[in-house]
Parts: sequence; C-alpha cells; structure tokens
Amino acid sequence: MRNNFKKVAGFLGLLVLVLVLNQAVLLAQPRPVDDSQKLLRVFHGISSNTLFEYVKELTSDRYTGRLTGTPGYNLSADWVISLLKQWGVEPAGDNGTYLQAFPNPYTLILDRGEVSLHLKVGKPDPKNQATVKKYYLYEDEYFPGGTSASGEITAEVVYVGYGITAPELGYDDYQGVEVRGKIVLMENEVPYNPDKDPEVFKKWRPYSFHQYKLQNAAAHGARGMLYYYGPICNPNNDYIEGFIYSHVGRSVVDDIFAGTGRTYQATVEKIRTTLKPQSFATGKVFTIRNKTEHHPEGIGYNVLGKISGSDPVIKDEVIIIGGHLDHLGLFPELMPGANDNASAVAVMLGVAEAIMKSEVKPKRTILFAFFGAEEQGVKGSEYYVQHPVFPREKTIGLINMDGVGSGDRIFALAGKNFPWFYGPFEKVNANYLHREMGTNYWANLTRPRLDAARFMEAGVPSLSFSTSGLRLPYPTYHNTRDNISLINPEILEDMARLVFLAVMELASAPAEALK
Repeated sequence: MRNNFKKVAGFLGLLVLVLVLNQAVLLAQPRPVDDSQKLLRVFHGISSNTLFEYVKELTSDRYTGRLTGTPGYNLSADWVISLLKQWGVEPAGDNGTYLQAFPNPYTLILDRGEVSLHLKVGKPDPKNQATVKKYYLYEDEYFPGGTSASGEITAEVVYVGYGITAPELGYDDYQGVEVRGKIVLMENEVPYNPDKDPEVFKKWRPYSFHQYKLQNAAAHGARGMLYYYGPICNPNNDYIEGFIYSHVGRSVVDDIFAGTGRTYQATVEKIRTTLKPQSFATGKVFTIRNKTEHHPEGIGYNVLGKISGSDPVIKDEVIIIGGHLDHLGLFPELMPGANDNASAVAVMLGVAEAIMKSEVKPKRTILFAFFGAEEQGVKGSEYYVQHPVFPREKTIGLINMDGVGSGDRIFALAGKNFPWFYGPFEKVNANYLHREMGTNYWANLTRPRLDAARFMEAGVPSLSFSTSGLRLPYPTYHNTRDNISLINPEILEDMARLVFLAVMELASAPAEALK
C-alpha cells in the first residue's frame, strides 16, 4: 500500500513538473502580435535622423536643384527608385518601370544676368549729361526670368498694371499705351478680389496665369518684361523666342515710379478699387540681360511606386500619396529646395519604408507618386490625371504634401471638404502627436499652384498638407535660402508618422467609412 502511494505521489509530482515546464515553454514563446501592434511598433521606429538625411541628400550639389528635364532631376529620380526597390515597393510606371514620362520643355539659366536703370547725371543741359547705370542686386532685388530668351534689351519701361486684355470684362491694361519694342512693368495676379464675388472672380481667373501675361505682352509687341513677383525664381512660364524678362522686387518698382508724379501704392490701389487701368509710359530706361539655353525637346518623369492591396474585392481601389520631387535647378546659383519639396519626398520615403517594415498588408493599393515639373506648371500631376495608372473612379483620394519640413504646425488644405478623409489624420494627431493642426475648405478659385489642384479639378478628393510656424526676417520661398537650415527634423518625423497611420487606416477601412 505504501509503495502504491509512493508511486502515485511520484507520478503526480512528475505530472506537475511536466505541466510547469510546459507552461514555461508556452510563456517563453512570443505571443501573437496583431496588426495594430505591428503598426505602432513601426510608427515609433520612424526616425527623424533618417528623414533629415534624405533631405540633405536631395539638396546636395549632385542633383543641381532638381529642375525637371535636367540630368540632375533624373539622378534624383534614380535615387528615389533605388530606395523603393530596396524596400520592395513595386513599380507602377510605364512598361513595368517606376517612371511615367511626359513632354517637358525646359530652360537653363547660365548666368546671373543684369537688371539696370539708366540715369542721367550732370548739368540740366542734355548736351552736358552723361548716362550711368544703377545695377540691381541679384536675389535681393531681381532674378532672371525662368524661361527668358537669351539676349539683352535696353528700352523705355511702360507700366501696364496687371497686363490683362479682357474685352468681356471691359478691362484692358494695354489700352492707350504703346508698348511695341519696349519693356513692360507688370503686376502678378489680377485686380479683382476673390472674396468679393467668387462667381465673378472665376471670369478673371484665366488672366492670373503667368503664361497668359507673358503671351499677352509679346502679342502687344513688347520685347521685355519686369515682372513684379518676388523677386523669386520661377520656371513656370512658356518660352517665347526673343522675349527677355526678369522678376523684380519692390525697390526696382519704386525707382521706376520715382519722379513720375505717381506713387506705386496709390496707383495699384486705384486699379483694384475702380477696376480701371492706370497704365502709363514711365520715361525710365532699363536694361535686361539674360543668358539662357532653351530645350524644347525636354522630357519629364513622374516616379510611381505601389504597394498592392491584399483584399480580392477592393485591391483595385487606390489611395495616392503624392508630392513633387522637382525644384528650380540653377539660377545659376543652386536652388536647394529643402522645404519645397525635398521635405515631402523624405516623408513619403519614410512612409513607404514603414509600411513595408510593418508587414501589415493594406486591403487597398497605395500608390506613391513623386511628381515632376510642379515648379514648371504642375505638369507632372496634370499628366498623371490625364493618363492615370488607376482609373479615377477607383481612386479614393490623394494625400498631397508640399513644404512639410519647417515650423511646428500642420495644415491640411480641404479637410473640411472631405471630413471622412481628414478624420483619420485628426485622430492620429490627437492620440499621438498633439501638434497644432488646422484645415479649411478648398475654394479652388486661383490658378493651380499645387499638384492637388489638378486632382481636385478632376473630381478626385484631395488633401494637401504643409507645415508652418518658422518666422525669419528674410524670404525663403523660391530662392537660395530654402536650404537644409530651414528643416525641423521633428516635424518631418511627425508628418511621416501622421501619414503612415492615417493611410493604413484609410487603406483598410470599410466602404461606408469613406463617404
């Protein structure tokens, strides 16, 4: 009996030991990780240092400012593609590649050029007067026109207000002045205030385009133009053979108005309030000289990569994450384009890598669209809209980014138009980032300045993100100062985290949530 008890006790002890050891083995095994845990692990692993290095790479001399059509831009496209390949993002461009080609003429700026005012000095008697030049400062007071013809013109300047001829609006800035063979001084935009009556403003909108203003000046016989727009670098114009122009700042405009019996501010205010032209011959003589090289045969590229959806029913639906890869090139100084728009490219790359690392399969397809030629007239996005890789009716929406690397505040254009689209971003920010983040309605009144505008015009729901809050005593838009010093690595990191979690929610959301 005692032996039997010992046997039973021994068996029970062995059984307990086996159970304890088995439990220990089970506890030692990794527990299953659900998708939300996987996403959060990767979310917290997104590194500001990595994203900052991406911006540094894109703003380096190697890419010569990334003007679409140039070898420098093509090198930047190759660099982006190399990373997409490394992470396993699939090609979505032409013929199984990552590239979508489109026609893109471009112009190279070969030197700083010249903008100068001719001044008479000496005694009042014209016979005893000499002419001297006042030279204006590159970047601070002027930039060469981004699509200017090569050459030099010296001529009288005629102020032509906004440079508009619109018979249907009863408005013509060229009426009553002769500009043939002369240089015109012209305003940016149009005189009508869009807040006054949006429907009326729509009639003015076509006259706000830079291309129209140049073409109209040339059609009236002008040979050159001083465009009061900045001064900034801007390649967003058509090339017109023999037409020479530069972008100028306020100091140049004030010198032209000096001694005319008019002030600039009063003149332009009168145009705006009366909608009556105030054009006049200024009597001032200027020289504009530019050295350029035009390439009418240029080809641009969008870089397109996709992460295919996993759901057999909705995998043919797509969410696009977009931002332009290009910048301004050389003017002839390097235009780095750190915030505009290397920042967005860095964020897009961070999101692409995070999705692939997470090993969570989105139900819908996610397309990464690095657009070309945004700075040359949103040409890359326009081409994509006209030649979509995925049908428009299957495109859920576009998440666009433009200038997302400086400051500490986030803004989403058009979030109030599409609360279902903006909602996941609000949730991610509230739960994890705690940034000041705002949005608005998209009125879509002015000329398209963003890639998102082309998609909105085509009926594709779009959000366009930017960041703000950095205050400096000098301008940084479209000049040499848009460099790596503007970049806040922490806002890059938060933008990548924001887009990563939000797009993964949208990519797997039920259809009723996308309304």
